[in-house]
Amino acid sequence: MIQERTIVALATPAGAGAIAIIRVSGKEAIPISASVFRSVRNKTLEKQKSHTVHLGHIMDGERTLDEVLLSLFKGPNSYTGEDVVEISCHGSPYIQQQIIQLLLRQGCRMADAGEFTLRAFLNGKLDLSQAEAVADLIASDNEASHQIAMQQMRGGFSNEIKLLRDELLNFASLIELELDFSEEDVEFADRGQFKALLAKIQDVLKRLIDSFAVGNVIKNGIPIAIVGEPNVGKSTLLNALLNEERAIVSNIAGTTRDTIEDEISIGGLGFRFIDTAGLRATEDTIEQLGIQKTLEKIEQAQVILYLMDVSSVVKDGVLNQKKIEDFGSEIKKIGKKHPTKPLIVVANKIDALPLPMLNTIEERLVTISTRLAHSFPVMLSAKTGAGVDALKTGLLNFVHTGALKNNETIVTNTRHYDALIKALEEVDKVQLGMANSVPSDLLAIDIRQALYHFGEITGEITNDDLLGNIFANFCIGK
Repeated sequence: MIQERTIVALATPAGAGAIAIIRVSGKEAIPISASVFRSVRNKTLEKQKSHTVHLGHIMDGERTLDEVLLSLFKGPNSYTGEDVVEISCHGSPYIQQQIIQLLLRQGCRMADAGEFTLRAFLNGKLDLSQAEAVADLIASDNEASHQIAMQQMRGGFSNEIKLLRDELLNFASLIELELDFSEEDVEFADRGQFKALLAKIQDVLKRLIDSFAVGNVIKNGIPIAIVGEPNVGKSTLLNALLNEERAIVSNIAGTTRDTIEDEISIGGLGFRFIDTAGLRATEDTIEQLGIQKTLEKIEQAQVILYLMDVSSVVKDGVLNQKKIEDFGSEIKKIGKKHPTKPLIVVANKIDALPLPMLNTIEERLVTISTRLAHSFPVMLSAKTGAGVDALKTGLLNFVHTGALKNNETIVTNTRHYDALIKALEEVDKVQLGMANSVPSDLLAIDIRQALYHFGEITGEITNDDLLGNIFANFCIGK
């Protein structure tokens, strides 16, 4: 946490590349950089304006290490709020290390993980939730997670919290003032307005808490369990969705003994597909363990893809009504056991049947699906890829992203979620106290606790352990 020392780190990924950026921040960033930089135009670095770029060479004594571009950012108008120098050098790992070691010898120390962003927070350039959004932005691997991180980094979430905290703090001040005049029995805080404010805060907190269910799956990938009997094409479907041979495909029933997971982006959202062991009665101990894992993955999944082999309902060119009814019973059983989860009935291997039969089967599946909430059928061939795009469209339609489309605040951070729940508990206590005419001094205690939890989110209230845990997860150089 000590900011007296000037820090240095590689800000670009380690390894060879076209260029690398070495970042220096602190009180001595400019003098130390100037001591090893020789401008091609003999410029004195300390005299140059902020936000300027200079061409020159990094010199170790009379030895030239590299020709570089040096970018100058003078505090407080920099990312960290301190003087910052960024050296763009050639991307040789040898050159990178030579320059960093030279700067260390001149008085810098190596930056800790996330220390540049930590200094930005400590210098008031970012609040804590915005600083955490920086890590989320770096980790974002699809459009939705990128959008949420950008919205939070721009202060969307923290602005909502700050507004609520300021309004609650205003009333808290008035109630605290009443305590100073307790003998006069006066009320400075309008109780009617205070009740309205508490109701407003409760509504906002509940909305933010509820958004975590969406935000968490968007951040970590929406889990989709692919289930069904053995040898119906689950692994083939996974390969078709991923467009690669991710899972072993075989005509032998029970090939998949364990779950196989992989993630792709569809329409800007991350979907984590889980290929599971086939559901059937078996004496094979290993396969039984795989089936048990399948049942566990169904519980964890947000969406269930139930895969059936349409060719199996035809025998000697005639539809097997009993087989269709068996599929219908299995679909209903899964739907009733998981009534809140979207269930997509995927009729696979349509390339094996003529169109009239497919139409009849689809009609039956539509009838079965309409009797269940959140269910619909998709006809496809995982082997040829026909209908796979329709399945992807169906997945997007099932996922609730209204808040995302409306640019509403979505909570994705577990720490924020926990603080919001605790803040709501304290606000509920205040509301209950108001209803029971609790004295102002007791109300003030619960209000202070609610303000404390609001402050935990934005960083008005922090400790070294909290900051250490947060920034330890950052990459070095950011």
